[in-house]
Amino acid sequence: MDNVRDELIELRGLRFHYRDWAGPGADAPVLVLLHGYTGHARSWDRFARGMCDKYRVLALDQRGHGETAWADPPRYGTLEMVADLKAFVAAMGLDRFSLLGLSMGGIVSFAYAGEGPAGLERLVIVDIAPEIVPAGLQRIYSGTSRADRFDSVEDAVQRARDDNAVAPDDVLRDRVVNSMMRTEDGTWTYRYDRALRNPDIPRERLEVDKGWARVAKIAVPTFLIRGALSDILDTTLAERFRDTAPDCQLIEVPGAGHSVPLDKPEGFLAAARNFL
Repeated sequence: MDNVRDELIELRGLRFHYRDWAGPGADAPVLVLLHGYTGHARSWDRFARGMCDKYRVLALDQRGHGETAWADPPRYGTLEMVADLKAFVAAMGLDRFSLLGLSMGGIVSFAYAGEGPAGLERLVIVDIAPEIVPAGLQRIYSGTSRADRFDSVEDAVQRARDDNAVAPDDVLRDRVVNSMMRTEDGTWTYRYDRALRNPDIPRERLEVDKGWARVAKIAVPTFLIRGALSDILDTTLAERFRDTAPDCQLIEVPGAGHSVPLDKPEGFLAAARNFL
């Protein structure tokens, strides 16, 4: 049986959910995981199982996602999420830890790391930089603006499969099943806050120049993982990130798009584990 607990914690007046994968002992190093936009802590399950022989793994549902409460008013800016991460680290008493963030979680991670926080030892950023390829960003926005109610979870799984022909069936299914909740009329919809699907509600993103400035201030060994087929992070931006961060390695995972842990879970695990 998986040695994992689901926990709730109050941070900055909001109820947060996280998964706590016990490591091999009380002194095991800690790895904190931050998911991407529309994602959730359960999307890390397979990766966490592959890491918890060495690490205590903490996978946080960020505000408005998964089983964490929705913010009212809907404040989902990058720096709000950085403040949440600071509060989580403090509340959990993490004196030393590594941090891994995918996409939106990666932006939060490098924004946080750029402040030089005490205790951070290593940083892994997955397929994101302070700038995003416009075509890929438009694809994401188009996807979130589609109808978001389904007659069954299977219908949602089928849409995800239609959108992604690469991800293994079991990994894709687990991600979708754990993304869904039932509504009062018996249909199914996504767990993440509807405000995040509304283009009329602005999100305060980190300005591009300020994002690069934070990358330049990262003071720990850093690993940037790019999906070789990504339409979000092209090679030019990936190389700029590698060259801007003071101590950064770059690797590409063959056959993966933007969602590297979903598309190629074994390749992603091998890359991240080797660095960490």
